[in-house]
Amino acid sequence: MRLETQFSIFLINRPGVLAEVTTALAKAKVNIRALSLADSGEHGVLRMVTNDPDKTRDVLTEEHDRWTETEVLTMSLDNTPGAFSDAVGRLAAQHVNISYAYATIGETGTGTMAVVKPADMNKAMAALEAMKG
Repeated sequence: MRLETQFSIFLINRPGVLAEVTTALAKAKVNIRALSLADSGEHGVLRMVTNDPDKTRDVLTEEHDRWTETEVLTMSLDNTPGAFSDAVGRLAAQHVNISYAYATIGETGTGTMAVVKPADMNKAMAALEAMKG
């Protein structure tokens, strides 16, 4: 479990906009570790965790005008049935609300990464501490 920076980029919903952002990051050698794209009609919200928050911030500052950043929890999980359920079950048992979540997808039997935005970060970290190791 790690505390990491997530970037939320607000995109106009038209062809090529997602490609522009991701191409700019690729040119800067920024690796996208996890992402989620949600549509809300005319706009979308691209949420992502990258390998280099400082470079990501620099690219977004130069290339895009509508973005924010926030702290999220990332968890390395086995890509097996019940791994994610166990993690969010621990949060539920401690009455921690999850505002949103998304995950990477790996081959069955390999690792995956889950990203969660809990309402109470400290409480969530304490609830998940037993999953370390």
